Amino acid sequence: MIGERQMTSWTKAALTCSLGLALLLVVAVAAGAPPVRAGEPMPAVPTQSAAGATEADLWHAIRQGAAGSTTLPNPRAGVLIQSDGEAWRHLRNGPIVTYGTWAMGGILAMLALFFLLRGRIRIDGPKTGRTVERFNLLERATHWLTAGSFIVLALTGLNVLYGRWALLPLIGPEPFALLAGWGKLAHNYLGFAFILGVVLTLLLWIRHNLPDRTDVGWILRAGGLFSKGVHPPAKKFNAGQKVIFWSVIVGGAVLGYTGVQLLFPFYFGTMADMQFYQTVHAIAALAMVVIIIGHIYIGSIGMEGAFAAMSTGQVEEEWAREHHALWLAEVKGQRPGPRPGGHHGHAPAE
Repeated sequence: MIGERQMTSWTKAALTCSLGLALLLVVAVAAGAPPVRAGEPMPAVPTQSAAGATEADLWHAIRQGAAGSTTLPNPRAGVLIQSDGEAWRHLRNGPIVTYGTWAMGGILAMLALFFLLRGRIRIDGPKTGRTVERFNLLERATHWLTAGSFIVLALTGLNVLYGRWALLPLIGPEPFALLAGWGKLAHNYLGFAFILGVVLTLLLWIRHNLPDRTDVGWILRAGGLFSKGVHPPAKKFNAGQKVIFWSVIVGGAVLGYTGVQLLFPFYFGTMADMQFYQTVHAIAALAMVVIIIGHIYIGSIGMEGAFAAMSTGQVEEEWAREHHALWLAEVKGQRPGPRPGGHHGHAPAE
């Protein structure tokens, strides 16, 4: 009992001493603080800047992209809110997505209507049973390298742009995440194959795709697209094919350049530059998709005999005579002449 009473008295004494020390500490801190006089601004708090700016002013500056200090190696980490990104997002998810949808849907509708009204463009004259080499192995390999890589790039790129709205609700989050992840890898690496294909395409065919006066006649007669039995003369590539060629070269250059910038972000520019490159990349890609859809149509179901040019490399001699009469005459060492009815060999792009 005596031991217990002694411990209780010691506990009370310890508590009394602790309270006394705490009181002395409070008094000392209060005595050392500067007095607050009427009319003087309060010291800066987390919701105010040192200059006395209000919280609204502070957040307004942050929304405008004001940079603060950071101990991280990346100085861009000092920007808390990058408001230009919101404007970029509205542009990407608004006009680009909307107009891109209308463009792709429009070209598909036009081709379907054209097929219903015109049907497949057939070989008008009697087939000879003889073939002529249209493209050699290197040319065909270059075409399929470019075409194959572009198709994968187009599908994976469209998934980035439209996948969240068009594909995610259909297949669910996990399959979509798996598809998007592999698609990203394919998009990044196949971009270099596409660039190589575009460069080879330029080297192989630029001399055949320079404009000349035969293109004028082809354009004036719409390449015989809308009239059966009409075949304006053309060399190895007609005016329509030249449009496809230069679209691939110019569009491929734009996609390649902006793609490399996006693949290695901030090595070549700022955040604003990355947003600009992404916008240009998306617009150029959508334009290329629309053009290539038309090219695929005329080179497959749209024209009889066209697909063989890029599959076997050999085309029916009558097909060549109708669609590329000047080129066929050059290959055979003949002088081109008018066909019966005053029509020469040629028609739309393969």
